[in-house]
Amino acid sequence: MGKLDGKVAVVTGSSTGIGEAIADAFAAEGAKLVINSRAAERAQPVADRLTAAGAEAFAVQADVSRKAEAERLVQAAVERWGHLDIMVNNAGVNAIRPSAELSEEDWRRVVDTNLTGVFFGCQAAGKQMLAQHGGVIINVSSVYGHVGVPRRAAYASTKHALLGLTKVLSSEWAREGVRVVSLDPGYIKTPLDELDQATGDYTDADIIRRTPMGRFGTLQDVAKAAVFLASDDAAYVTGSSLAVDGGWLAYGAW
Repeated sequence: MGKLDGKVAVVTGSSTGIGEAIADAFAAEGAKLVINSRAAERAQPVADRLTAAGAEAFAVQADVSRKAEAERLVQAAVERWGHLDIMVNNAGVNAIRPSAELSEEDWRRVVDTNLTGVFFGCQAAGKQMLAQHGGVIINVSSVYGHVGVPRRAAYASTKHALLGLTKVLSSEWAREGVRVVSLDPGYIKTPLDELDQATGDYTDADIIRRTPMGRFGTLQDVAKAAVFLASDDAAYVTGSSLAVDGGWLAYGAW
C-alpha cells in the first residue's frame, strides 16, 4: 500500500517544476490527482502521462488568483471523487527587480498569485475539508519566507505572509481535523531557477558554496517532504513549516 492510497489531491501549478514532481510522488503513493495550470495545454500532458502510468488523474485549467476559479478547481475534484483530502497550494511567480523600480503591475501579479491565490485555494479546500472533518493543506512557501534578499520585495513579502496564513488557518481548523502546514524549499533546480539566475545576480557556484550540504536541492527532495506532510506519518504536524534547503537557513557565515 502507498502512503496516500485512495487520497484525493489537488496540486496547483503542477504542469512543471516542483508542482509536477509533487504530483508524480503523490501518484506513486496511490493518490488520485487533479493537475492544474493556468493553461490547459500545459496541464493536460502531465495528467495524460500519469494516467498512462496507471494513476487516476485529470487536468483542470484554472487561475487560482481568481476566487471563482480556485473554487471550481476544488469542486472538480469533489465532483469526480466525492471528497478532497490534500490541497497543495504551489502555484507561484517571481519578479526580481530593484525595489525602487518594481512596477505596480509586477507587484500585483506576484501578490495576486503567491498570496491571494493561496488564500483562495486554502479557503475553497478548507470549506470542503471542514465539512468532511479532515484534510491536509500544504502551502508552498520558500526559504525567502524566513529571510530577506535584495530585489525580491514582492516575492519575499508573499512568502513571509504564507507562514502567517498557515499559522492562522491551522489554529482555526485543527479541532475539525484539518491540518495546514508550510513547505519551504531552498534552491532547487527548476525552470524557474534558471529564469531567476538570468536576473538574480547569482550562479550555481554561489549556491553550492552557500549551502552546507554543498548542492542544489532536487525536485525529488521536495516531493518526498510533501508526501510526508500529506501522509498520516505527519498526523500531529500542523501550523509549522518544513524547510527543504540543505541547511541554507541555518548557515550564518559567508
